[in-house]
Amino acid sequence: MHAVRRLHSIRSALSNQIKQERQIHLSSMSSKPVRALIMGPPGSGKGTVSDRIVSTFGVAHLSSGDVLRSQIKECTEVGLKAKEIVEKGGLVPDEIMIELILSKMKELAGGSWLLDGFPRTVVQAEKLGEKQELDVVVNLDVPFETIIDRISKRWIHPGSGRTYNLDFNPPKVPGKDDETGEDLVQRDDDKPETVKQRLNQYEDMTKPLLEFYSKKSLLKSFSGTETNVIWPKVKEYLAENFFKH
Repeated sequence: MHAVRRLHSIRSALSNQIKQERQIHLSSMSSKPVRALIMGPPGSGKGTVSDRIVSTFGVAHLSSGDVLRSQIKECTEVGLKAKEIVEKGGLVPDEIMIELILSKMKELAGGSWLLDGFPRTVVQAEKLGEKQELDVVVNLDVPFETIIDRISKRWIHPGSGRTYNLDFNPPKVPGKDDETGEDLVQRDDDKPETVKQRLNQYEDMTKPLLEFYSKKSLLKSFSGTETNVIWPKVKEYLAENFFKH
């Protein structure tokens, strides 16, 4: 009987502790919404770090591509404007992209979010800044040599889309898919010369943007060659500066 009472007491204490921690967590999230932007070249691990920020700090992920697709699917006023342009093969103008992003931001009023994929230029950043100020810009600074090496070792199985990396998860039989035994291929986009060209284009486009946010004292860069090394630094910085209990 005493053992049963003791078990109930322990469960009750644990339940109360979990509730208190959840309340502290929620209060820290809602006390001051955090408006963040993440940047990083293709292959830098930006997707992985974004996912971890979202899950760790409970923020909404505002991917410009996802927002565009959702607004078009929902047939919102601005979504219909974008759809008409996209269907004609045109690029969505800055004004409409900002309108799309701001429309989504209004839905998340009072909540924290992580913006990903926009702005891409200083002009876009200036126009966005007229409507919404950012708190921090997280930049993943991964050496291009590392990215080229990482992506050039990526091979896929065309039939299923299964992806292999010769370093991290190589196929059991070199050049063959684990499940079907069929040949693996390397996409043209993953070939070293193509990756290098994409990275150079990214650098040319984003260097002025990084300088723009640096002058505003918003830029925080995290250097490294492995996502699992960079992530703890990002997590610690955000926890200490923006998500304090």
